[in-house]
Amino acid sequence: MPDNNVYPRFSAVEFARRYAALRATMQKAGLSALIVSGTVSSYNEIAYLSNFLVTREAMLVFPLEGDPALFVQMYNHVPTARQMACISDVRWGGPDTSVTAAGNVLERGFGESRIGLVGAISYKQYETLRRLLPGAALVDFMPQFIQLRLIKSDEEIEFLRKGAQFSDLAMQALENEARPGITEHQLTAIVEKAYLGLGGRTHIHYMATTSMRNPAVCVPAQHQSDRVIENGDVLLTEISAHYHSYPGQILRPFAIGTPPTPQYRHMYDVASEAFHRIASVIRPGATIDDLLDAAEYIHSAGFTIYDDLLHGFGGGYLPPVLRTRRTSPQPPAPFIFQENMTLVIQPNVITADERMGVQVGELVLITHDGIESLHHYPLRFVLCAQ
Repeated sequence: MPDNNVYPRFSAVEFARRYAALRATMQKAGLSALIVSGTVSSYNEIAYLSNFLVTREAMLVFPLEGDPALFVQMYNHVPTARQMACISDVRWGGPDTSVTAAGNVLERGFGESRIGLVGAISYKQYETLRRLLPGAALVDFMPQFIQLRLIKSDEEIEFLRKGAQFSDLAMQALENEARPGITEHQLTAIVEKAYLGLGGRTHIHYMATTSMRNPAVCVPAQHQSDRVIENGDVLLTEISAHYHSYPGQILRPFAIGTPPTPQYRHMYDVASEAFHRIASVIRPGATIDDLLDAAEYIHSAGFTIYDDLLHGFGGGYLPPVLRTRRTSPQPPAPFIFQENMTLVIQPNVITADERMGVQVGELVLITHDGIESLHHYPLRFVLCAQ
């Protein structure tokens, strides 16, 4: 491992743990190597194995035995990748990264082997790999890779705590600075200013505003608009800042200038109660049915949901991804919760006509007897610019 403390990095012991677990799973699947692909917006798999956050496009060849090789696109991104990566063999990906990765597989003598594919591999890349490796069996290894990510190590949990801390800072900044007369775009500047200077980075900042007296929005928006915030608005938020690919996630409603209306206060109370009911049943050994039984409270209170009720998080958008029984398009796959999994509990309680909603929640860690929130910002309906 290169001796470099400029960028965040896990210990050599942590990477050895990851490599050993991955290789044991590869051996069980009869694989000689993995080809791991990543992009600037889908970087978790390569970051997990190399410490490099993909800046444009990259592929990693990870052999069952021997040293991995990282191929980075573009050429001028290679020096940063060499500083950041925990592996020594970091090269330019050439005019076509998939061609270069296939060549490396052939050089290692794996042209007639089973090769696992992991990450965001495009159709063009897949066709290139299939053409250049005609004797290899290309196998989807993503499900097994995801399973390795579900239970977090102590070092990963510490990185997630930092991501949660950065996300909390964004919430506090919104409480202090959101006010009538600014646009939703300015909310984005408030959020990012809270953590960028401290080494945090943006995963998402979903936000939307609407009048509490005449609502027209029920869920945070992925893109902020030119809308000017007014007194009596509600601001719905879903904020995830990350520390070296390990994010927090926190969801709160904000009342702008005036307290929540009785309708919004009631809806928030239902969402908060749903959060606590769901949280109270999550522990090692709990099942999907335990959680969905608790979530029925939302429907019994006369509401429904729009967003996921709960999802795994930390190293990607992970299982289980759950909705309520009444809103799920199909029965969920069986799942048993285990210690050191991390989840976002996020009930998005809405009216049936989808005009009005609130969302509350945050990233939690499953402990030996329940859960621990990784956030410290209070669970409340926030009143700002009063």
